[in-house]
Amino acid sequence: MTMLRHTMLLSFCAAVSLTALSAARAADSDTTTPPVATETTTTCTDGKIWNEEKKECVAPEDIKPAETKPADGTPTDDKAKTEEQKKTEREIDDKLYEAAREFAYAGQHENALRALRAAYNQEDPRILNYMGYNTRKLGDMALGMSYYKRALQKDENYILARSYMGQALIEQGDVEGARVQLVEIRDRGGENTWAYRALLQSLGGERTTY
Repeated sequence: MTMLRHTMLLSFCAAVSLTALSAARAADSDTTTPPVATETTTTCTDGKIWNEEKKECVAPEDIKPAETKPADGTPTDDKAKTEEQKKTEREIDDKLYEAAREFAYAGQHENALRALRAAYNQEDPRILNYMGYNTRKLGDMALGMSYYKRALQKDENYILARSYMGQALIEQGDVEGARVQLVEIRDRGGENTWAYRALLQSLGGERTTY
């Protein structure tokens, strides 16, 4: 009996943890608020991004610090990186992602892609998803869809990718496929998020961009 209770308790804790994780991902995917226009789109040109520390526009690729290699010239792998290095890379990717989102909202999809390509983690689901979005907006639907699928392979609970994919499916006339993604979003705890509302509105005939 004691062992049975212990097993039931572990199962309950696991279920609670999964629910909390799903809710966290759902909340993280709520992008109702448009990005605030900064100097990146009001002052900078040629796809450059405003660097607040330097107070100037810089190329997305130059936001990264110069790579330091070991004495033998081989690149440093992820395992050899310190936690501080990993933290710095995540912060830089955050800046590049936000810049890409600002570019996309301004209709500068090529510049958005350039910012995304400069990110350290090219397998980050949000980077893949936004690569898909901007690629699709530039007219390459097939490549855009491949990015959405890669994002979901990395994280099947990334409901923002499901929403964007669903809207792409509607553009292709696959309404049933879009409804499947809507149900997936709901079942993964995202019914009260922008991701769900945007796709639901698109299925009802009201098109949304963000």
